[in-house]
Amino acid sequence: MRIEMKRSAKPRHLYREVNGLEMHYREAGVPDSTAVLLLHGFPASSHSFREVLPRVGEHAYVVAPDLPGSGLSAAPPLDEYDYTFEEQSRAVEALAKELGIERYVLYFTDFGTPVAYQLAMRDPDRVLGLVVQNGNAHDDGLGEGWDVSRRYWAEPTEEHKAALPDWFNFAETREQYLGGLAPPLRDLHPRDAWHLDWVRLARPGLEEIQFQLFYDYRNHVARFPDIADYHDRHQPPCLIVWGRHDPFFEIDEVMAYHRRMRTLDVHLFDGGHFLLETHAAEVSDLLITFVGDVRDRAGAVR
Repeated sequence: MRIEMKRSAKPRHLYREVNGLEMHYREAGVPDSTAVLLLHGFPASSHSFREVLPRVGEHAYVVAPDLPGSGLSAAPPLDEYDYTFEEQSRAVEALAKELGIERYVLYFTDFGTPVAYQLAMRDPDRVLGLVVQNGNAHDDGLGEGWDVSRRYWAEPTEEHKAALPDWFNFAETREQYLGGLAPPLRDLHPRDAWHLDWVRLARPGLEEIQFQLFYDYRNHVARFPDIADYHDRHQPPCLIVWGRHDPFFEIDEVMAYHRRMRTLDVHLFDGGHFLLETHAAEVSDLLITFVGDVRDRAGAVR
């Protein structure tokens, strides 16, 4: 006798081939409910959303892909794949099509931010709302610590490259999580997250892949005026959840959204860059409310 298992809030770990590339993703919830795409940052993967999926999956169809070159998704060498945020967005777009997702809420953080804005600006009518978690889309958020990166982007010489911080080692991978935090906040972070990230980053070829994405971030920064125009013209409902001790993005970024967005809900937490490692329950509750609000506003579930 065959027993049919109904899809539920319990997360599923799956693979799909999209655009000739195998993508790993996690999903939870029922596909005919409102869709939420969760886009992770560097150096992480869909693992960042492990506590969000079962909570939000009770109210929405939640999909968290590992972006190409990250997590358990394929990471072809540089000469076989164009590692740009636009290309990553094409992969997410293709995955959404495979899953039958027509409209969605975009939740994004860090390097997931340029991927999200590629999706949103390419097809604004598909976006039900934006959820920003420590992701930058304005000059305000890039403080003096980004000056060395800007110099390299403007003139990518070996001298300027040598001046960049060394992000590709275990200590700096851990610092992505703990930077800016003092005890007892540092002690709230589970250690397995950065250990898992480093295992993946340490694979042959991954440093070159992630550095190429870092270099492409200059194109995201160059699009900031276009992003402001997108906010002005389309006014997507926006929820901001922000770890105020983030050492990479200035808290001025939050205020920059206030200049353009008319429907904006902001929540600052006593956390760091990887806010979900310490505040997944609080953020999940806010996301559930936000999804319900945009669903009612849109008058559609997909």
